[in-house]
Parts: sequence; C-alpha cells; structure tokens
Amino acid sequence: MEPNVLTQIFLPLSLAVIMFGMGITLTSSDFKRVVVFPKAALLGLVNQLVVLPFLAFAIVKAFSFEPELAVGMMILAACPGGATSNLIAYLAKGDAALSVTLTSISSILAVVTIPLIVNFAIVHFIPGGEEQQLNVLNTVVAVLFITIIPVLIGMMVLKKAPELANKLVKPFKFISTVFFVVVVTAALLNDRENLVNYFSAVGPAAILLNLGTLSIGYFSARFMGLGIKQSKTISIETGIQNGTLGIAVAATLLVNSTMAIPSAIYGVLMFLSAGVLIYVGRKIEI
Repeated sequence: MEPNVLTQIFLPLSLAVIMFGMGITLTSSDFKRVVVFPKAALLGLVNQLVVLPFLAFAIVKAFSFEPELAVGMMILAACPGGATSNLIAYLAKGDAALSVTLTSISSILAVVTIPLIVNFAIVHFIPGGEEQQLNVLNTVVAVLFITIIPVLIGMMVLKKAPELANKLVKPFKFISTVFFVVVVTAALLNDRENLVNYFSAVGPAAILLNLGTLSIGYFSARFMGLGIKQSKTISIETGIQNGTLGIAVAATLLVNSTMAIPSAIYGVLMFLSAGVLIYVGRKIEI
C-alpha cells in the first residue's frame, strides 16, 4: 500500500480520536485497581500479552500462511483490547472497571510489546526480514502519539472539565464506531480483488484465534477462582483486539496492505462473537 491520505492522515487521526474517547472515561484510580485486584489484573495481562501471541503463532504455523498474512496475524496479536472491549464488557455485564484497567495498562505496554512481537514475526516469517523490521524508536513515538497521548488528553479533560467529558462520552462512542467501520472497510476494499481469497485463508484462523482466546480467558479466570463478572471481562479482554491499531501498524508504519488484512477481517468477525458474548453475558449473573 502506497502512502496516501488514508494511511498517513485519516487512519492515525481516527485511532487518536478513538483513544481520546476512551480517555474521557478514565481516572487515575483505574490504574490503581491493579493493586486492589492483583490476581485478576495479572491474569488478564498474562493472557493478553503472553498467551494470545503464543496462540496466534501456533495457529499461523498450523495454517501455513503466506509470509505477509502471517506477520499480519502477529500484528493483530500484539495489539491491546482498545475501547471496544470496554464497551462490550459493559454491555455483557462484566467488570467494567477491570476492563478499563486492563485496556489502559496493556495499551501503555503496547509501546514495547508491538515492536518486539512484530519484528520477531517479520524476521521469522519473511526471508530477509531483517531489512523490513519496524524502526523501534519510530514505532514507540507513533504508538505514543496515536494511543497514549490521546488517552492522557482525554483523562485531563475529565479531570479538569468533568461535565464536558460526560457530554462527550456518548458522541465519541458513536464517532469511534463510525471511524472503526470506515477504517476496516477501507482496509478490506484496498485489496478487494483478493478479498474472497483472504477471507477464505484468514477467516478460519481468525475465528479459531477469537474463540480460543475468549475461551482461555474465561476458563483460566474461573480456574483461578475469580467470579463470573471478572471471568467474563478477562475473556473479553483476551479475545477482543484493537483492530484499528493493527491496521495502523501494518498500513502506516509498515506500509503493507496485505499485513493489514488479518486485523480488518478479525475486526469484522469479532463483532459476531461480541454479539453472542453480550447476549450470553447478560443472562449469566454473579
């Protein structure tokens, strides 16, 4: 994908808007919950940052993807939950506070984990990949500016002008949804001539990754003695990824439309499972 207005301006801007929308719902106390609920928070982060990438790697190897799609799957696995997972956790009657905490911390850690996981994938799957790796410094700066800084600005708005922040929450949820749909649609249409082939190639693996991580998240939490609400939340945080960030890393930082396809397809498919999660989650109470 050649650099254009979509990849260089609209995509990073849309992600920043989405992250700002998450920021206006956050307070500093959200980060302190790691101390209050250490077992739930630690399990959620281990699932998100360790189990998810390992499972994605195993699935990629099992499906024998072409190199660029393999890297695209690992880009997706490196991304945190994002604001979408917070909304789904809320609608499914999960632990919204835990969801926000996990998303916030994993988004901060993504500054480090994304270049590590993505560069490993590039070197492992692409011949001569050493020459195509993400520039670590540029990636850190980019992730900071399109995720962390907008979140911090949103938090500042909430702290300094809470009434304004509360008025902005609903509009930004709508705007975030619209931007997400536009970004995913654009990523898919960019390679529309190969779209059917990509869906047939990536779709089964994406479904397996989604259902596998959702299941691992839920049952690992139950095994650790956590309640239903926390277990539902850890399931969602493990299985719902920030597809917009994955597309941004592939299309903007690596300038490769094929690598963006797994995140786009996953972004579509995860909403199907999210609908089921919300329905079932509202039926299952503590």
